[in-house]
Amino acid sequence: MPIPVPEAIDEQAEVAVTKTRASRSPGSYLVSAALAGAYIGVAVCLMLAAAGPLNAANSPFTKLVQGLVFGIALTLVVFAGGELTTGNMMTMVIGLFDRAKRTGVGAVVAVIVFSFVGNLVGGLLFSLLVEASGVLKIANPGQQPAMLNFLFSTAKSKATEGAGTMFFRGVLCNLLVCLGVWMAARTRSDGAKLVVLFWALLAFITTGFDHVVANMTILALGLFSGAPGVTVGVFAWNMLWVGLGNLVGGALLGAAYGYVARGERPSSSEATTTPDSAVPRDREVAQA
Repeated sequence: MPIPVPEAIDEQAEVAVTKTRASRSPGSYLVSAALAGAYIGVAVCLMLAAAGPLNAANSPFTKLVQGLVFGIALTLVVFAGGELTTGNMMTMVIGLFDRAKRTGVGAVVAVIVFSFVGNLVGGLLFSLLVEASGVLKIANPGQQPAMLNFLFSTAKSKATEGAGTMFFRGVLCNLLVCLGVWMAARTRSDGAKLVVLFWALLAFITTGFDHVVANMTILALGLFSGAPGVTVGVFAWNMLWVGLGNLVGGALLGAAYGYVARGERPSSSEATTTPDSAVPRDREVAQA
């Protein structure tokens, strides 16, 4: 059975407090965030390698394969450990509105900004390593490098998106990403965590929404590889609008479940009139 919503909200609020404390040691926190940025980069490269040949063949299954392999992204972040700014956008908002463990606005901003910067550093460094490795240019004799060509087409499509498109794709993306994080937080089973993370990422990648940390690697690789139309200005513009969209999406989901949790908690009058013996043990924990 999933953990009750009020209990999961309490746990996420406590996680927000822990993240706030961790952010007060900027060096170690930025390293943790950089690792998360690199882990997302691993997923981007796996996606390009797996779906590149299908894209070259104009296969209708290209998008599906992209989604099927991208699940490694949050698997690495959750199980290896790392600070991902998009997940923090939900968790810190939950902490902000939690009445018992209230997290200040300054702490929310600090955690999101520090994790964003760390993710960016990790994504850039990982992209430099990938470009230096030459793996993007690997091709069979007489053929174009499928991985590089797929990178160019993906980066070009992101470079030509309008601000509104980037924003709303960012909102929808982080609703799904944070939904995966939220579902994983509601189970103690590692196997269940893997499954819910996989489905959430399959949905956002296959549909074509925009994730700011994934775009860090895609556009950085485009910059370093000379993708047409990809410039530093395009990179920054994409980070701004996709990042804002991700922030709104994560905040909406966090606020929504925070509100749901309030409705599921007993009122003060119910808490005082309900005998202790009448409350099941698992509900006592949920109401704590």
